[in-house]
Amino acid sequence: MSVAASRPAATKPPHPVLPGIWAFAPNRDALGGTAYLLQMGDGNLLIDCPTWDDTTRQFLPEVGGVRWLVLTHRGAIAHVADFHKTYGCEIVIQEQEAYLLPGLPATPFQQAHEISPTAQVLWTPGHSPGSACVYAPMHGGVLFSGRHLLPDRQGNPVPLRLSKTFHWPRQLRSVEKLRDRFSPNTLQHLCPGANLGFLRGQPTITPAYEKLAALDLAALRTQPPGL
Repeated sequence: MSVAASRPAATKPPHPVLPGIWAFAPNRDALGGTAYLLQMGDGNLLIDCPTWDDTTRQFLPEVGGVRWLVLTHRGAIAHVADFHKTYGCEIVIQEQEAYLLPGLPATPFQQAHEISPTAQVLWTPGHSPGSACVYAPMHGGVLFSGRHLLPDRQGNPVPLRLSKTFHWPRQLRSVEKLRDRFSPNTLQHLCPGANLGFLRGQPTITPAYEKLAALDLAALRTQPPGL
């Protein structure tokens, strides 16, 4: 029996996070990762892969399908072939992880890639070699952080040093670059790619920039790896 056949036929439907932004139920095939759909005037952007199930297959056509699929890290690629086959979407991935998609057309990028005037992908290495975040200026600025920044038990955004972290000092430098790039006026919300239960019902981490700026990176440099 295939993995798809052994799963329940449907998960919980996506829920609205902010106007034009939807969060999917955690994807067990992506270690519980949360995917997002960003509705833009020139097409829909799917950020990471939600579970490929009846719920997803019904929801996406109702909201206009998928024009772009951005993968924020190598652990978020489950079902990518199904989404491309069904919607013909453009797959965007950082160039160091594009080799993980053999046989699929992809748009690799180096430092940054503009999806449209309303969304940009930023290379934030550390969690994995090709870890990336997606930034949209709507709603005062929204950063979709993948696994680069996740909420801790207090709901604050933190980089996590895990046993499988690719390069911890580089990840911290990526955090510094985000702090230098944004400001309280350009980054109001952060949508993490996992650990949403720590948000305790809040739709996003906000005020995102202030919480990002409050991180003690010097202390984090000596943090031992977790699980």
